[in-house]
Amino acid sequence: MSQKHDNAIVLFARDPVVGQVKTRLHPFLDQETIFQLYTRFLNDSIEKIVRVKNADCFIGVTPSDLSGFFSRLKTERPIEVFLQQGKDLGERMKNTFQERIKEGYHRTAIIGSDSPSLPISYIDQALAADKDLVLGPSTDGGYYLIGMGRKLVDVFAGVGWGSDTVLTQTLDRLKSTANSLELLPPWYDVDRPEDLKFLQTHLGLMNHCGSTEAESTAEFLRDMTF
Repeated sequence: MSQKHDNAIVLFARDPVVGQVKTRLHPFLDQETIFQLYTRFLNDSIEKIVRVKNADCFIGVTPSDLSGFFSRLKTERPIEVFLQQGKDLGERMKNTFQERIKEGYHRTAIIGSDSPSLPISYIDQALAADKDLVLGPSTDGGYYLIGMGRKLVDVFAGVGWGSDTVLTQTLDRLKSTANSLELLPPWYDVDRPEDLKFLQTHLGLMNHCGSTEAESTAEFLRDMTF
């Protein structure tokens, strides 16, 4: 895909395979239901990045792209799909930023696929920022978005990925550098049964207010009883 915009928005996603996605929702939900739910998360996340203006769209897939889900995508705008490279999440994000910087993008933002209700305005804010590093704090102690400009801010090594102190550890590493930081409004990921229950309630209330955010996920959850 040739570069068309100044910025890049990257969705980090797992290849949707039954039994290999959203594992912390089992046994609260059966594996097939979890798989169907995760594909809804992906549909909403992909729809979201396609709506981001002045940004080329990428999807970084792990651990493989064998399911064929991403090769079957039909979207209004082109999306480049690549395999994440690195031994852990930090190294995979670092390599992704390095590649986008090498390709000449002015700013790059990475989001995960665990926040289908994330407002697109938060992504726009990250791409409009003038700070070296942008983080979107997640209520679980991590972050739902990380963004950088043309300079790589190396805050990835020595972080306990998957723990509830990822954000704190990242901020501590940043203190030893001269890089500037912008924090976005806090939001939430959906990893555990209690997160899913909250998402169902949240999307229901948003629907009553006329919002169409995370429409695919909202439709799937509408008639589910937990």
